[in-house]
Amino acid sequence: MKEKTINELIIEYFEAHPDEEVEHGNVVDYVNLTYPKARDPWRAIRKLYQEGWLIKVKKGVYKRSPGYNGPNLLDPFSADVKEKIFKRDNYKCVVCGNGPHNGYELHADHVKPQHLGGLSTFENGQTLCSEHNLMKKRYGTTDFLSKYCNTMIERAIQYDDKETEKMFSEILAIIKKYKGM
Repeated sequence: MKEKTINELIIEYFEAHPDEEVEHGNVVDYVNLTYPKARDPWRAIRKLYQEGWLIKVKKGVYKRSPGYNGPNLLDPFSADVKEKIFKRDNYKCVVCGNGPHNGYELHADHVKPQHLGGLSTFENGQTLCSEHNLMKKRYGTTDFLSKYCNTMIERAIQYDDKETEKMFSEILAIIKKYKGM
């Protein structure tokens, strides 16, 4: 008899617990009974959510409702939409202005991330250079913006540019005010 994959075990667990809010740790423990050194079962859980098979109740808590088929959050921008985004943004990163003209690779980025329900539409797209796209992915939008503002404040201080320092300090204050919303 063929052994079940990690994905199959996760599906089996959720199907045995329909409409229950399940912490991902319980599912990981279930998988580890079969594969004690299973590599990253929580990623497989998150992928099932991103594919629209699971419902995310809150961070680390998912449920499966029989028959549920939510949006696939992994759908990328179509080539046509990506080109329209780049054209609208003049083939430059909206953060720093870098692009192919000075050797930077560009990415079509979701303003509202897919894992938060953002769709791959023209309106939800923006052009980022590879550096800023990676920073946004690594830190999240709010932390990324905070880090960027802090960097710009430091640069403004170096150049004794009081106006730019004031502007980014005000932006940073607004980010802090609304963080957690």
